Amino acid sequence: MFKKLTGKNPRDYEYAAKYIMDNSDEKLFAELVDKDSFLFDFVKQNVAERLEKATNINNWKTVLKFLKYYSPSYEDFIVSTLAKYADEDLTDKMLELLENGTDNEKTYAAKFFSYIQDPISIDLLKKNSYTENEYLNANCAIALSAMKEENSYFEAIEKLKSDDDFEKLSAVKFLVSYGKKDALANIIEAMKQSALAENIAGEIPYLESILKILENDFENGLLIVNCIINGLGEILGLSQIFDFELYDALEYIETEFEDSRAAVVLLNAREKFETLTENDEYLFDEDKNTKNEINDIKKLLFNIDKKELLSKVNFQLKEESPFVYTALDFSTNLTAIRELLKCNNQTIILKTAEILKSLGNLDDTAKTVALLKITDENIKSIIRAM
Repeated sequence: MFKKLTGKNPRDYEYAAKYIMDNSDEKLFAELVDKDSFLFDFVKQNVAERLEKATNINNWKTVLKFLKYYSPSYEDFIVSTLAKYADEDLTDKMLELLENGTDNEKTYAAKFFSYIQDPISIDLLKKNSYTENEYLNANCAIALSAMKEENSYFEAIEKLKSDDDFEKLSAVKFLVSYGKKDALANIIEAMKQSALAENIAGEIPYLESILKILENDFENGLLIVNCIINGLGEILGLSQIFDFELYDALEYIETEFEDSRAAVVLLNAREKFETLTENDEYLFDEDKNTKNEINDIKKLLFNIDKKELLSKVNFQLKEESPFVYTALDFSTNLTAIRELLKCNNQTIILKTAEILKSLGNLDDTAKTVALLKITDENIKSIIRAM
């Protein structure tokens, strides 16, 4: 029956879809969800459409049995079906599941209230917006946004100021799911102040396209791209390059390569994509489309004159530049690098000392200059031990 439902023969899959709905075949749906990661997206989309087509006024309650098994692939089918046949009793049931159900049931219930916008659900939606289940969190934010409940939005904006980076990241994810683009400037500022900058940068394109950010705010757009590049392969999945529209973004940045900020980001991207393509461990599990896109991006980057890019790096060796850390990775101008030992930012001083050591130029004089501005005992210890 599973093969029929996921297959290409209309007679088979129409029969299987009707069977699962008419007979409330919970076991078969559970198998579908269990094999989610093994099925192509287009297959799952076909299955959802087939089940939806087989659903009618006589068998729609079958989807209530599916609520135990969460899958984003079948969420729209299930929730739209419930919304179509919703009445007061069903709304009460979904409210009860949002309060006392399993995480899977709560996740579907939260999405239900983005369709059936009952204000009585607001407190429970807010309560479930910051759990360990990201699908549940996202659906709560979506429902609150649909109901134009703005207190939760402003609470998330306040959380961006938290000293806890994980709380800050949770707030970013809420705001991205909430979908109000007014939050973009606050999110970017939070990214600049966070040790989880790569994670935050990876959320931003789901709120606003990188290309649009680059067109309206070039420096912050560059900073987002730079953080994404740093996170690719370790923190951010390689297949996300399609969501990020990274080829288009880098192609746009290439047109501004004479800008020293753009040059630094392009150098960083060039090095990252060289690493991705030269180490099988990065691409081994990726599909053909992702591998091809990564190679296309590498080709784009390697068509740019590296010497031309390197000639501009030193212009970003200044304390106030948001690209100073990346510039340090590519500069070989010892005089310009050593000047940064005199800056007021202790983290930059530490990075500068590390770079000088890697270049064989961290002498006692350089250490003495560095330690003059350092008050953090841990950083002092690190520099002394170099």
